[in-house]
Amino acid sequence: MALPLNRAGKQEDDRTLVRECQSGVQSAFEELVRRHQQRVFALVGGILRRPEDVEDVAQQVFLKAYLGIKRFDQRAAFSTWLYKIAVNECWDYLRKKKVRPLVYESDLSEEQVSRLDGIVSLTHPPEGPDARAEAREMVERMLDTLPEQDRQLLVLKEMSGFSVQELAEILKLNVNTVKVRLFRARGRIMDMYRRRLDSSHKAGSASALRRKG
Repeated sequence: MALPLNRAGKQEDDRTLVRECQSGVQSAFEELVRRHQQRVFALVGGILRRPEDVEDVAQQVFLKAYLGIKRFDQRAAFSTWLYKIAVNECWDYLRKKKVRPLVYESDLSEEQVSRLDGIVSLTHPPEGPDARAEAREMVERMLDTLPEQDRQLLVLKEMSGFSVQELAEILKLNVNTVKVRLFRARGRIMDMYRRRLDSSHKAGSASALRRKG
C-alpha cells in the first residue's frame, strides 16, 4: 500500500505530471484533475455558495487550466496556479451575474459551520442547540456586511481551509496583508457579535423590568 505523499512530494509529483501533460500525455492532466478537483470544488463553493453554479464554474476552471497548461512555467506550484484560475473564474462569473457571493446556512457542512462558530465562540460560547443555531444565523448575516475582500479572505480561510501562505499566493497579496485583513475581519465579526449580544441582553432586561412593573 502506497504511503501518502507529503506536501513537497505532492508538488514535485505535480511538476512531473505537468511536464508530461505539456508533452501531450492526456492521462497526466486527468490525474491532475483527480488530485485537485475536490479542493477546486471547495474553493468555488466557498465563494459562490449556490450549488447550481459551482459545477459549471469548476468545470470551466479545469478547461482553462487544460488550455493554458502549456504556458505554465512552473515557477509557482501547480496548485497555486490552478487556484488562481479558480478565484478569477468565480469573480468573473459574479461580475457577469452582477451579484455578490453569499453564505447560505443550508449549504454549509458541519465542519464549515463549526469553523464559523469558532470565530465568535471564543469569547461567547453559545449554550444549547437553539443558541447555537441563533449564533450561526447571526454569523451568516454579519459575514454579508463585511467589505468584499475581507469577507472573501475569511470565507476561504475558515471554510475552505486555505493557509495564509496559499491565500497570499492565490490572491497576489503579501502574507502580512493577508494576516492583517483576516485579523480585521475576525475582529469586526466579534465586535458585531458582542454588540448584538449586549443589545439582546439589554432588551431582555428591559422586558423583564416592564413585566415586574
